[in-house]
Amino acid sequence: MVRGRGFLARGASAAGVRTGRVVHGTGRRIRKATSAEGAGESGLAKLIELHAINSFGDMLITVALASSIFFSVPTGEARDRVALYLLITMAPFALLAPVIGPLLDRLPHGRRTAMAMSMLARAVLAWTMAGVVTSGGLALYPEALGVLVASKAYGVVRSVVVPRLLPPQLSLVKANSRVTLAGLLATMVAAGVGGLLHLIGPGWPLRGAFLVFVIGMLMAFHLPHKVDSAKGEVRAQLHAEPHGAKPVARGVLRAVGPSVIMALRGVGTLRWLVGFLVMFLAFLIRKDPPGGLPETVALGVVAVAAGIGNALGSVLGSWLRTRGSEATVTVMLLVATLATGAAALWYGIATVAIAAATSGMAASLGKLALDALIQRDVPEAVRTSAFARSETALQLCWVAGGLVGIALPLNEALGLTLAAAVLAVMLLWSIRSLLRTGLRRPAARPRVA
Repeated sequence: MVRGRGFLARGASAAGVRTGRVVHGTGRRIRKATSAEGAGESGLAKLIELHAINSFGDMLITVALASSIFFSVPTGEARDRVALYLLITMAPFALLAPVIGPLLDRLPHGRRTAMAMSMLARAVLAWTMAGVVTSGGLALYPEALGVLVASKAYGVVRSVVVPRLLPPQLSLVKANSRVTLAGLLATMVAAGVGGLLHLIGPGWPLRGAFLVFVIGMLMAFHLPHKVDSAKGEVRAQLHAEPHGAKPVARGVLRAVGPSVIMALRGVGTLRWLVGFLVMFLAFLIRKDPPGGLPETVALGVVAVAAGIGNALGSVLGSWLRTRGSEATVTVMLLVATLATGAAALWYGIATVAIAAATSGMAASLGKLALDALIQRDVPEAVRTSAFARSETALQLCWVAGGLVGIALPLNEALGLTLAAAVLAVMLLWSIRSLLRTGLRRPAARPRVA
């Protein structure tokens, strides 16, 4: 008996040592990857890791709320519940554009604090929701709204922080793609972890999110001090209009310049497409799964394809140069138009999956190009407001696409042809704008006001 216990103890000890080595080795490889090309010295690696933590926590909350708020309803009530969800997603942006963006503009020394407070707010809300998530009642909606507000506020500040931590070896687009890809990888891991925690109980993913966001709050304060540096910054109007243009009011979004506006229109259309496909295909596949596949299998194939496309867009963004940001948005419109048109002509599981993957890739890569243009062309003193307003416009486009997808009759030819037509019109508009404005040379470093 004693020998048996000793054998078990030695075996457990050896297993623990091996597990520790694996975890340590994995952590060391992750740190090496995030610190590559000067990101470790500049502090960008710490922001990448913070964003991964942020995405991990957000996904845990999504897993916890998915079955209670959005999907645990009879099929006949699904469209009403989804429409309510769309309205909830818009509420954070109603605060984001007129309040949060200008407030952060006036607090240049508070960026680390703002990110930490967004983590703390979500930690508190996650812990509160863990106690009432089983009921799935309307009491969860205000708390879910608070989580969305805090998450979007973090996203705006994070986008503004990237230029401050940009190493000389990286372009803005490549840095943004690295941050985004880290978030996507963390989201995929969190989906599995959240599913396992949900097996224990519906409140456990939220308790896990509480712990993750507390860690994120501490990590936010460990970002480099230059994140909060306001050296060289002054309050300024936007002066990015072409020479000879009529002056516009201070802070008006159209004053950021033609390149940003052209990209915003294109990326907004791609976001409209993503919202449309998410809602339209979800109900269409439920009614008539393509290829005779079971409903859950068909939905799974399309969802995986969209996720792969999103990740692929982030990977491709690491190869993108800032000089080609305007052209990148136009090319993404062209690719999405062709894929959606093909799905309309030859509706099937393969073409629908390709359309979903292409829309995810185009929206992801286009957003990276838009971020780079804002970071390149907009003075830093007002850049937070520009990001807030652009995020508001993009979310409006996503919601508009989703509402169209819900409202249309579930006819594959009608819906996908309409989507392809909208993309084609915007593609022609973008080509016209690109020919008029051309490609601007990127600034050597991010501008300050």
